[in-house]
Amino acid sequence: MKIIIPLLISSIAGLSTVLGSLVIFFKIKKENINKFITFCLAFSLSVMISISITDLIPSSTFVLYSKYNLFKSTLICLISFLIGVFSINLINKKIKKHNDNNNLYKLGILSMLALMLHNLPEGVATFMSAYKDVSLGISLGIAIMLHNIPEGISIAVPIYYSTGSYSKAIKKTLISGLAEPLGAVLAYIFLSRFITDSLISIILIFVAGIMITLSINELLPEALKYKKNRYIIWGLLGGIVIVLLTHIL
Repeated sequence: MKIIIPLLISSIAGLSTVLGSLVIFFKIKKENINKFITFCLAFSLSVMISISITDLIPSSTFVLYSKYNLFKSTLICLISFLIGVFSINLINKKIKKHNDNNNLYKLGILSMLALMLHNLPEGVATFMSAYKDVSLGISLGIAIMLHNIPEGISIAVPIYYSTGSYSKAIKKTLISGLAEPLGAVLAYIFLSRFITDSLISIILIFVAGIMITLSINELLPEALKYKKNRYIIWGLLGGIVIVLLTHIL
């Protein structure tokens, strides 16, 4: 019974990603679709970069610095980050071979993969925190839930506007969200004896490398293609504000 509440907290936090996909049901006028896509792409890359530089990298670096000396911890951070950069570029090349004509759909898939990798260690962290202290787990779960909602937007909007399918957009968002309770289950069944703060920190820095690279190399160029610079600015500001609010709350 002790695992029920931690698993429930992880599941709610992860599945909140699907709430972000509900924006695809907004009735957007045809002449405003490109503006909306531009805003959502800029918003998504802003959320990914903001989460990485205000949360994943600082918190993980602090943990590693507390475990190792300055040189070793810095080297671990750098290698983890660069592996993330290399990984997303490799995945991007693989997807391009099978999808040359639909860049927006490719962005949705890449975002889904990046956020799945992000949600797995988050699920582990949420579950383990709640397992040790329910109140701590609830606080962490709420924080994760709040920033998972805009992450859902980054998956659903490109998928929907490239395919016109509500079901595909929601399905891909759901798959990403399910990575969180999956991480929780793996933590309990297989990994509880092997998971350490250092291991989770290394994974999160790896994920930060993926999300920052995806944002700069893919999401930003795609947003610029629509030539709606005002909406890029609004999207960037919106993402920053949302992430800051999740930290405050």
